[in-house]
Amino acid sequence: QVQLVESGGGLVQTGGSLRLSCATSGFRFENNVIAWFRQAPGKEREGVACFKGGTSRTYSRDSVKGRFTIARDAASNTIYLQMNSLKPEDTAVYYCAARPVFYSDTVCGAGHEYPYWGQGTQVTVSS
Repeated sequence: QVQLVESGGGLVQTGGSLRLSCATSGFRFENNVIAWFRQAPGKEREGVACFKGGTSRTYSRDSVKGRFTIARDAASNTIYLQMNSLKPEDTAVYYCAARPVFYSDTVCGAGHEYPYWGQGTQVTVSS
């Protein structure tokens, strides 16, 4: 049974940092893409970053490049999202999601391509 459990959200001031964790179980990293998505109030869900199993390559959206880093801890099967220089526009519920690599040829893919999701963790950045 695939499980994804996020933690690490909270309230932080502009310019601050948070590290989100996604504890995973029930699947092999090598065969899957694990991604972070976010959804702000009144906005559509958007992909933030992803880790591609097999190649161990990482990708992130332009608006977070240089500020957010996605990384994997193989020993604990945990995916992290280190978020630095946070801005109010980063405020959202952040979700961890997983899909088999073969589901799509896209780099990270859209949310509808992901069958497995965590419960989400709230990140609030105050100005």
